[in-house]
Amino acid sequence: MSGYRPNDDAGAGLLFLREEQIRLAQTMMLLAGRDMAEAMEPILAEQSLGRAHYRVLQVLAFSPGLSVSRLQEILGVTKQSLGRTLGELNERGYLESESCMRDRRQRLLRLSKEGQSVEACLFAVVRHRLVAAYREAGGAAVEGFRRVMWGMLSESSRTLVAEDAAGRKKGRHGS
Repeated sequence: MSGYRPNDDAGAGLLFLREEQIRLAQTMMLLAGRDMAEAMEPILAEQSLGRAHYRVLQVLAFSPGLSVSRLQEILGVTKQSLGRTLGELNERGYLESESCMRDRRQRLLRLSKEGQSVEACLFAVVRHRLVAAYREAGGAAVEGFRRVMWGMLSESSRTLVAEDAAGRKKGRHGS
C-alpha cells in the first residue's frame, strides 16, 4: 500500500524539517480541512446553510458576546460578506444580540438556543472525527499536535484561544 504511514521508515521522524515533509504536512492539512468540511456538508445542506454560516456559528459557540467588528476580524472577511451571513442567521433566529455596556452602539452577538442546537449538530461531526484521530494517535501525539498548531497561530489567534480558555475556566461558556 502506498502513501503516508506514521511509522513507515525508521528514523523518518528525525527528518521532519525536510521540504518533502513540510509539503506533506501542508497537503495533509488541506485535505483534513476539506474532508472535515465534506463531512459536515449533509447537515449544512439540510439546514440550507453554507460554510460561511458554519464559521460564524463556530466562532460564536466558542466565544459568545463578540462584537460584529471583532467577529469580522477573527473571520477575516469583508463587512459586506459578514453582514449577509449574519442577516441570514438572524432571520432564522440563530443569533441574539445585546448592547455593549461600554458602547451602546456596539452589538454583542451570541447564539440563540436554536443556533446552539445547529452548531452542536455540526460540532458532533468534528468531535467524532477528532476523537477517533486522537485515540488512534495517542496522548503524546495529541499534545505534539496541539504544540504544532499553537506554533502556527498568529499572536491575535493565540490571544483568542487564551481568552476562550480563560472564559471556560470562569464558566462563561456554560460548560
